Amino acid sequence: MPELHDLSAVDQASAIRRRDVSPVELAAHYLSRIERLADTVGAFVTVTSEAALERAMVAERAVRSADELPPLHGVPIAVKDLNLTAGVRTTFGSACYADFVPALDDHVVTLLRQAGTIGLGKTNTPEFGLPCYTEPEVAPPARTPWDLDRSAGGSSGGAAAAVAAGLVPFAQGSDGGGSIRIPASVCGVFGMKVSRGRVSNGPLAGDITGLACNGPIARSVGDAAALLDAMAGPMPGDPNWAPPLPPGETFLAAAHRDPSRLRIGRYCEAAVPEATLHPDCRAAWESATVLLAELGHQVEDVVLPIGPELIGQFEVVWSVSANGVPLDPARERELRPLTRWLRARGRGYSGPDFIRALSGLQMAARAIVSATAAYDVLLAPTLAQPPAMVDGLRDDSDPAEDFEAQKRFTPYTAISNMTGQPAVSVPLYWSDAGLPIGVMLVGRPADEVTLLSLSAQLEAARPWLDRNPEIW
Repeated sequence: MPELHDLSAVDQASAIRRRDVSPVELAAHYLSRIERLADTVGAFVTVTSEAALERAMVAERAVRSADELPPLHGVPIAVKDLNLTAGVRTTFGSACYADFVPALDDHVVTLLRQAGTIGLGKTNTPEFGLPCYTEPEVAPPARTPWDLDRSAGGSSGGAAAAVAAGLVPFAQGSDGGGSIRIPASVCGVFGMKVSRGRVSNGPLAGDITGLACNGPIARSVGDAAALLDAMAGPMPGDPNWAPPLPPGETFLAAAHRDPSRLRIGRYCEAAVPEATLHPDCRAAWESATVLLAELGHQVEDVVLPIGPELIGQFEVVWSVSANGVPLDPARERELRPLTRWLRARGRGYSGPDFIRALSGLQMAARAIVSATAAYDVLLAPTLAQPPAMVDGLRDDSDPAEDFEAQKRFTPYTAISNMTGQPAVSVPLYWSDAGLPIGVMLVGRPADEVTLLSLSAQLEAARPWLDRNPEIW
């Protein structure tokens, strides 16, 4: 007999409607797993057991009263600790915010609640979401369940670890330079960075750079699509609005639709000159190429018009953005060395420096989108290296080298944050050492539908749902 956490989130929602399982039973099952396993994989900063069970009881009464139920009624979820949750501690991964309790929700949290999900807590994230590993002061390091000596990536490392370990069926993450796709790759799950303006960052987070977005992390493409249906849509005052789906269409329906024959451009040239593609990551990319061709798609090599100046421009924007979280200057010394270094670097740039760098990224984005417009999808490695060891990238004694190591580890993902295109990491490959190695698919602007359809086709051709870590 399968256990409750073996069921997909979509199947759990259906089982609740059929009254095969109750929301209370489901929440209690996951909370029990969280109690036993969460610290092992460093998945959570805060667990809201009491509030979750109270909401589950309310959800159970709604099922019994035969009220019209929202699509994900009673399904557990977790929210990243970078996102505001009213009345629930939100640390931003920083000891400086260890006791901060916001008075309001981010829009995405409100929408997830309206969709019927039941939040079990806040997932682990590095300080202010800045590095691509999750090793904060406020929680244990996030570890991939496939090898507990290795990092779960970042900055949505806790979310991906929670999903991969069966602590939640799916989770909300966010991605400003790869922060959903990186942990999805190293944890062997499916993660989607959505199009710019697809999911609101409001009401407080600024969208000045256009890099960051909220998105889903899930075990299956269908679950990610269902979660995106719950999250998507503009909110009043948002500066960017991705065009909505046609009336009656859903992202979940797209995951059940044949993608037809696609023209796919592949590349593995990294934007970071010092980055070297590991043989396992190249093998994953080549294996995905073969599979796509076997499925009838036209795959050909493409060269992206990117130069080394792009990296410098991104670094200016990233370091200036590191100052986006308000902090009493007297507490600056309490921050992690990397955070202090990035914030100091950002403060060293002038307003005109920032505008020139941001304009440079926008010009490069136009060139990249124009140069690849003939392709339905792009294929690239998600990462240049297999999952890193815990502490393998972090270097508190030399934050500049820490940052360089991160660039060599993840030289591919930030391009689609610059362009605003949707992108996914698909768990198609495991190395001989048993480590998950994701591959990245990038869609045309605002075309999540094609990405979901193609990803579901790949999932059907090479299923991964029954492939779970020992901790499962």
